[in-house]
Amino acid sequence: MASANAPIAMREVLTLPSLGINPQFVTFTHVTMESDKYICVRETAPQNSLVIIDMSMPMQPLRRPITADSALMNPNAKILALKAQLQGSTQDHLQIFNIDQKTKIKSHQMPEQVVFWKWINLKMLGIVTQTSVYHWSIEGEGEPVKMFDRAANLTNNQIINYRCDPSEKWLVLIGIAPGAPERPQLVKGHMQLFSVEQQRSQALEAHAASFASFKAAGKENPSTLVCFASKTTNAGQIASKLHVIELGAQPGCKPGFTKKQADLFFPPDFADDFPVAMQISQKYSLIYVITKLGLLFVYDLETATAVYRNRISPDPIFLTSEASTVGGFYAINRRGQVLLATVNEATIVPFVSGQLNNLELAVSLAKRGNLPGAENLVVQRFHELFSQTKYKEAAELAAESPKGILRTPETVAKFQSVPVQSGQTPPLLQYFGTLLTRGKLNAFESLELSRLVVNQNKKNLLENWLAEDKLECSEELGDLVKTVDNDLALKIYIKARCTPKVVAAFAERREFDKILIYSKQVGYTPDYLFLLQTILRSDPQGAVNFSLMMSQMEGGCPVDYNTITDLFLQQRNMIREATAFLLDVLKPNLPEHAFLQTKVLEINLVTYPNVADAILANGMFSHYDRPRIAQLCEKAGLYIRALQHYTELPDIKRVIVNTHAIEPQALVEFFGTLSSEWALECMKDLLLVNLRGNLQIIVQTAKEYSEQLGVDACIQLFEQFKSYEGLYFFLGSYLSSSEDPDIHFKYIEAAAKTGQIKEVERVTRESNFYDPEKTKNFLMEAKLPDARPLINVCDRFGFVPDLTHFLYTNNMLRYIEGYVQKVNPGNAPMVVGQLLDDECPEDFIKGLILSVRSLLPVEPLVAECEKRNRLRLLTQFLEHLVSEGSQDVHVHNALGMIIIDSNNNPEHFLTTNPYYDSRVVGKYCEKRDPTLAVVAYRRGQCDDELINVTNKNSLFKLQARYVVERMDADLWEKVLVPENDYRRQLIDQVVSTALPESKSPEQVSAAVKAFMTADLPHELIELLEKIVLQNSAFSGNFNLQNLLILTAIKADPSRVMDYVNRLDNFDGPAVGEVAVEAQLYEEAFAIFKKFNLNVQAVNVLLDNIQSIERAVEFAFRVEEDDVWSQVAKAQLREGLVSDAVESFIRADDATQFLDVIRAAEDANIYHDLVKYLLMVRQKIKEPKVDGELIYAYAKIDRLGEIEEFILMPNVANLQNVGDRLFDDALYEAAKIIFTFISNWAKLASTLVKLRQFQGAVDAARKANSSKTWKEVCFACVDAEEFRLAQICGLNIIIQVDDLEEVSDYYQNRGCFNELISLMESGLGLERVHMGIFTELGVLYARYRPDKLMEHIKLFSTQLNIPKLIRVCDEQQHWKELTYLYIQYDEFDNAATTIMNHSPDAWDHMQFKDVVVKVANVELYYKAVHFYLQEHPDLINDLLHVLALRVDHTRVVDIMRKAGHLHLVKPYMVAVQSNNVAAVNEALNKIYVEEEDYDRLRESVDMHDNFDQIGLAQRIEKHELLEMRRIAAYIYKKAGRWKQSIALSKKDNLYKDAMETCSQSGDRELSEELLVYFIEQGKKECFASCLFICYDLIRPDVAVELAWTNNMLDFAFPYLLQFIREYTSKVDELIKDKIEAQNEVKVKENEEKDLVAQQARWTHSFLTILFFFFFFSSVFLLPNNDIDFLLQNMYAQLLPLALPAPPVPGMGGPGMGGPYPPPPPMAGMGMPPMPPFGMPPMATY
Repeated sequence: MASANAPIAMREVLTLPSLGINPQFVTFTHVTMESDKYICVRETAPQNSLVIIDMSMPMQPLRRPITADSALMNPNAKILALKAQLQGSTQDHLQIFNIDQKTKIKSHQMPEQVVFWKWINLKMLGIVTQTSVYHWSIEGEGEPVKMFDRAANLTNNQIINYRCDPSEKWLVLIGIAPGAPERPQLVKGHMQLFSVEQQRSQALEAHAASFASFKAAGKENPSTLVCFASKTTNAGQIASKLHVIELGAQPGCKPGFTKKQADLFFPPDFADDFPVAMQISQKYSLIYVITKLGLLFVYDLETATAVYRNRISPDPIFLTSEASTVGGFYAINRRGQVLLATVNEATIVPFVSGQLNNLELAVSLAKRGNLPGAENLVVQRFHELFSQTKYKEAAELAAESPKGILRTPETVAKFQSVPVQSGQTPPLLQYFGTLLTRGKLNAFESLELSRLVVNQNKKNLLENWLAEDKLECSEELGDLVKTVDNDLALKIYIKARCTPKVVAAFAERREFDKILIYSKQVGYTPDYLFLLQTILRSDPQGAVNFSLMMSQMEGGCPVDYNTITDLFLQQRNMIREATAFLLDVLKPNLPEHAFLQTKVLEINLVTYPNVADAILANGMFSHYDRPRIAQLCEKAGLYIRALQHYTELPDIKRVIVNTHAIEPQALVEFFGTLSSEWALECMKDLLLVNLRGNLQIIVQTAKEYSEQLGVDACIQLFEQFKSYEGLYFFLGSYLSSSEDPDIHFKYIEAAAKTGQIKEVERVTRESNFYDPEKTKNFLMEAKLPDARPLINVCDRFGFVPDLTHFLYTNNMLRYIEGYVQKVNPGNAPMVVGQLLDDECPEDFIKGLILSVRSLLPVEPLVAECEKRNRLRLLTQFLEHLVSEGSQDVHVHNALGMIIIDSNNNPEHFLTTNPYYDSRVVGKYCEKRDPTLAVVAYRRGQCDDELINVTNKNSLFKLQARYVVERMDADLWEKVLVPENDYRRQLIDQVVSTALPESKSPEQVSAAVKAFMTADLPHELIELLEKIVLQNSAFSGNFNLQNLLILTAIKADPSRVMDYVNRLDNFDGPAVGEVAVEAQLYEEAFAIFKKFNLNVQAVNVLLDNIQSIERAVEFAFRVEEDDVWSQVAKAQLREGLVSDAVESFIRADDATQFLDVIRAAEDANIYHDLVKYLLMVRQKIKEPKVDGELIYAYAKIDRLGEIEEFILMPNVANLQNVGDRLFDDALYEAAKIIFTFISNWAKLASTLVKLRQFQGAVDAARKANSSKTWKEVCFACVDAEEFRLAQICGLNIIIQVDDLEEVSDYYQNRGCFNELISLMESGLGLERVHMGIFTELGVLYARYRPDKLMEHIKLFSTQLNIPKLIRVCDEQQHWKELTYLYIQYDEFDNAATTIMNHSPDAWDHMQFKDVVVKVANVELYYKAVHFYLQEHPDLINDLLHVLALRVDHTRVVDIMRKAGHLHLVKPYMVAVQSNNVAAVNEALNKIYVEEEDYDRLRESVDMHDNFDQIGLAQRIEKHELLEMRRIAAYIYKKAGRWKQSIALSKKDNLYKDAMETCSQSGDRELSEELLVYFIEQGKKECFASCLFICYDLIRPDVAVELAWTNNMLDFAFPYLLQFIREYTSKVDELIKDKIEAQNEVKVKENEEKDLVAQQARWTHSFLTILFFFFFFSSVFLLPNNDIDFLLQNMYAQLLPLALPAPPVPGMGGPGMGGPYPPPPPMAGMGMPPMPPFGMPPMATY
């Protein structure tokens, strides 16, 4: 790096590996840096991720799991651009994301691959493909726009940069390509410069380029320059050039910039180096050219002069970025260092002027960059130009002078001193003109120039310069301009922040609202009370607005609200304005505003009750005096407001009876605010006063608040006054929401008693909650003329018999007919039943029934009549219904019952009538005739009923026929269950009668299935033999024969063989399989033989009978291949491998070769296997077969046949065969296979097994596999063939993952020297990596520690430091461990190691460097303990280094506990400026012990954070006077005035005592001190105390003490000053009053006399007042009388309608008055008093 005096300063900002970034990703393709804000790194291992480093906080990188081919961070914002190639194509997908908002901004799919891209500005991406260049804006929805095609010179180039100028009119693309064949290491550079306006390109040779903006002298607009650096070869000569060219110069015009070029000198060691980047500093106009190998060239932009050259990085640099804020650049090298290059402002100008001896360039740099170092040169040059009368050049030099060294009053005076030549511009104006063109004038220059302009009356120039911000505003400039333009002066005052002048200007312009805004902006506090009084005189509404603005100021209103209100009320009686103001400021409704809330309501209740009513209705106040307001509201007739504010029940009762003046709805709402008890009391009073008139309000209230008052209480209230009407209306509203039966009943009762019959009918019809019994009884007792309510109750709740009885006995037959016909015909049966019980005539009943007809429910009617044995009564009704075509089942059931009872041909009815219910009628017939019941049940298929009646009456034949005919599986299951006691009888009838009679196959099948389902095999066999074997219609049935045999197999196996021989029409294969399953193997064999199923037959012999001999005999008899195959398989299963092989050959069956191979291998019968496999190869081509054949040859040691076989066509998987041979230790055969297939890895392994190591090494070299190398290497190590092992090892250790395994293998076998030799040889490998260096370091640490430190220092950047740290820790190499921790930035561990192992590791300078970098703050204090124990002489040096990092309190505690506070006194002195309590107390203690009172006083004065009282108590009895004086001083600072004064009086330090009294602000203390001086006879001190405590001492006390103690002479100066001061204030007040009166004379002529009289009154009163004060000590008039007199005077001055403001001492908070004290005198125009002493004495 450059030295401290170099013009360019380099420093390392950070290293990427220190952030956890793998060095392999520090490359041009993985790292991007678009500006000095962000670095972006792509990681692809161990997983894809993206690391974003914010340069403002680089140690907190943002890591995200993102997969992309490239990533770019926006130069300014957190916007990320990503590029990823689409799989299976050459297209790239581009996306832009906002990281903060987590949103996608844009995306686009490029049709071709993107080879380079870059942010060319904050909103634009430049995209380079193989053929073209595009621009893509992140704004809008547009796609990339093509700018130009790539030039031919950039074909096959790697694009390394792309730039555009700020105007986006010029573009440049940079690429590099391999060098010429004669010198390929010198990379070629190509550049394409493109003009957007001309749409033309120019191809040039360049490695780096950039654009710059330069403003040439004499030109208005800056020029656009392109700078590029190239390194080319021509005829074997290398030329390195830097070119600076102006772009866009118009032909024929004078160029603003002349083309420049300069040589780039590369040292001999850097002959093949070339530029890779160029950055231009606009701040200093410098060009930075950076090369790949780390060289930096610095050139001046204007002249292309070389300024500096040095190597800034030992590692290659691949990326740079501009650092615009500091005028430098960032560079990243391959090591991962992020370097920052900046201009050393203190040395660059001296460097150029001294070492380069280029004074002109030095001055130019100083002027351009405002740099120091050229002051003497600039001043000397200025004087030369001035002496040569080159005033214009001198002015330009002064204007551009660095640091403004020539822009001084002396320079202005120098130009002013030059005489003006006629016809020429004065030099002073030339100077000012030059300054104006170059920038802004300073304050002095602005004032002088403005003075000239004002004198010439050219105000417009000032306005233009101020608008262009050319002048620096100041108060003096404003005062100057004010003489010609007030508005312009105000602007200047504002810019100059001359706050008092600005406020005064706004006041003059009457723009008071701007005063508040401006004062808030600048933090100024004007006299608001004076401003408000001023506005009030001329603009009352403006005063209200101004007051409101003050109330909204931050920090609260500067003037008390009460004071503002008094101004409105007392001075102008402005009630409306005061109300408007108070309503606005009291909106927050704060408790502290209670008085003001009461006040505004009182004023308006007396004057404007409607306004007060509106305020109360708004509900904005809640803290006022409610009882007071309630009384006023009652007096004003606002009864509802009075009710809302009264809190006592008698008051409420008194007001509430005024219902004539209260809105009913408001009164109802008021009841909601009362408790239930109070509300009921008030309701009672209202009913007592006027029951009829207030009933509606009471009902409405009860409705609204029934829940709060309680429904029962409301009901009792109405019942108490017997108001059924009120009860009716109240319960009517509550009824719909109530489920209380009592409430519903009471409502019905009230409605009935008030004649509301329709409502009674409605409620009884709709309500579900009243007590039906109770309601029924009430209605029957009430005997209402309308029976409908009673009908509703009885119909709904089942009281129909009671209803019928009531209506019949009361001769209300019409209602009975109406109920039955219209209300509920369904209840007609109950009505009929009750009428029958009441012995009603049958004619009426029949007529009633016929009147209803079809609406009448027949079933219950029949039940009612049947129950009373009056069923025949219905005959006519039923026949009538049938004749009308009724199909109602109940009608026909009843008619059937009548026919059965009358025995009128019932069988015909039962068989022909389709409408009756068989189950009902059958049940009716069971006791009368069971056969009729069977007929009815059969007709309706009533299975259960029919079975029961036939079982009960032994009708089994009928039952059997019915069951067979039904063919119902469920019915069969029901009658065949074992629990059926009648099953046997039924089966006999089925077998003997039902089935023989049946001709239906379905019926037979259903019966057979039922027997099978019921598990009755014997009965089934009996049934089937009767059907199948006895020549019935079903004898030859296929299914029945199968069923018979299968049933016999299951139930009686002895019959099976007979059935097999007798029957022919059955399913042989299926039955045979069933026989096998039933273990009837001989029967199954017979069945299979009968049907020629030979394979199944032989399987039975083999699998079931298990007789291989019979199977072989059977196979010889039938001679079928399939049979032999089955035999072979059985033989194979039984382990008869040779016989099985023979049988397979007979069967010509190759399908089971896998099983045969497996069995032969298990039995080790490879000769037979060879024969079988040769047969199989003729039928199929399987790799398994050929592979097994090779293996069999190998097993019988026929290696020759193997060689012949693999040379012939085959399908063997030789690789698998070879592996198998290798695994089974058949190495010779495996060698043949692996050699044939060129599997060098396996061949090497085989040769290792054969201990042919040289051949194994040769094979491993051909295999070139890490695994193979390791295997051969380890075998050579085991065989102690170390030369061959090293050959192998060098090919292994280049792989990082295998290195540790090799090392462990060597070490486990004790071959340490051989391993070290291997690693040392590995350092010379071309592919050497970090692991080799690290492992060698580990070996040195374990076995050769003397070489460890040298190795670490040489290769510190190529070591895996964490691993080596662990080893050094294990081996206790503390010095080396510390060095490694420091290199790895593990400063915490380094510091800990040094302290724990200080004899080996400690070095003071090193430890200081380390300890300031640790992260664990506890190590700071551990270091303090460490130095205290081992190096106490250096502890202050350590603490000075840690001063900014440690907790000073803790350090002091550590040293105090150790008893060595004095040891760190220098440290505590150095850090005392932090004002830490522990440090202050420790130092104060030391100063007290050392009696260093000067340092103690200084410490107490400057640092107040300590236990002040404790220190004062410790030193107040100190033997040194100065110590005791400090104690008094501390008491004074702590506010313990009495203790301080007592201590000062004790030591006769009267001046200190008086100053303490003055600062305390305590009148009592000051007067006590006066008494003390009188008692001590200290007259001079008495006089001095009057001056020092002037603000605190009351005049009457001072005069009284002086007079009674004969000291009037010493008090008289004080009295004169007091009188003079207060008379001056009175004069000022009178003057202000008179001015105010003059301003309002035009508007208030009627008040002129009153104002004059009041002014005279005020003047006379105040004059008398102050003379009264003066002589009060003589006449000793009591203070109470004075206050009383003042109060009366105020009362006479103010209007009678308003209360008088309190006088201080009378109405303040301390005296219980409602008004706060008036503002201090300083707020009324009196200047504030100085903090100490009395104002200067005035002369009379």
